[in-house]
Amino acid sequence: MAILSTSVPPSAGRFNESFDMKSLLDFLQKIGAPLMINPYPYFAYKSNPTDQTLAYALFEPNPGFYDTNSGLTYTNMFDAQLDAVYSAMKYLGYPGVDIVVAETGWPSVGDSTETGVSLQNAIAYNGNLIKHVTSMTGTPLMPNRYIQTYIFALFNEDLKPGPTSERNYGLFKADMTMAYDVGLLQSPSAAPSPPAPRTGGPVTAPPTGKVWCTAKPGADEQTLEANLNYVCGQGIDCRPIQQGGSCYSPNTVAGHAAYAMNAYYQTTGRNSWNCDFAQTGTLTSTDPSTHVKSSFLWPLILCLKTPLDFTTQSTSSMHRTLRLKKGKFLTNTRIGFN
Repeated sequence: MAILSTSVPPSAGRFNESFDMKSLLDFLQKIGAPLMINPYPYFAYKSNPTDQTLAYALFEPNPGFYDTNSGLTYTNMFDAQLDAVYSAMKYLGYPGVDIVVAETGWPSVGDSTETGVSLQNAIAYNGNLIKHVTSMTGTPLMPNRYIQTYIFALFNEDLKPGPTSERNYGLFKADMTMAYDVGLLQSPSAAPSPPAPRTGGPVTAPPTGKVWCTAKPGADEQTLEANLNYVCGQGIDCRPIQQGGSCYSPNTVAGHAAYAMNAYYQTTGRNSWNCDFAQTGTLTSTDPSTHVKSSFLWPLILCLKTPLDFTTQSTSSMHRTLRLKKGKFLTNTRIGFN
């Protein structure tokens, strides 16, 4: 990264003196804005192409890098680059300014002379990046710190000049067909089903008055997990069920799914099919709190008790909040695309 004059070891990171970073950081701190950086382990590997540095860049098993100043060991270059920036900020007296990864990625196609460019490496980097960021482990110098990260890029830029790699960072091609999948595509089974065609049998009228959408009793956890990922990937505001949110407790898949499914139903028209979720959702006009005796569930019941107007809450559809297994929801951690 050009803004750094020193990046190795990470604890010795310093800004290039040709940039007035102190004034910038002072401004960002005053307005509460993050410093946005573009770490690219690919370019660092390209300047020193060895098997060891490739594994280090791709988040794959490697001996690691030991920082003798801090006594910390780095197992991937992404963390090392972020911590070098953090150290440079701390040196200037601004360790509290958040860091946002404005873009990072790996090209999938390149010229024969471009070292390290391959479909396999692009899948490995972006796939492992997503796993790492959503694990909420942070970095050695910023443990448990949530890093908002944007993958470059959603689409290939077929008209961009330069080497072939510059036109092939996208997860999708310019014609909108998939270049490769890193596991972000939504499973169709989790999408709400359209209304079934009417048959000759009896028709059950949906509840009237105040209505909630919730999971059917006995719905399996895997499907509820898929429902959650689908809803939060559609731009529904899932912050209340993230850690620290007003509806985070109880921290269970079923509890968070109940909130998310209801939020989706309230937002998308309150039609019966908006609560289908592959037949794992059901509508009810019964106040949820009347069926819950446990005080442990009370915070969630308060979130579901009133059918809120979720249409005033929005997030960009290009920002997908990913949810981890076993009820651990990301806090302010987003994977986006540039």
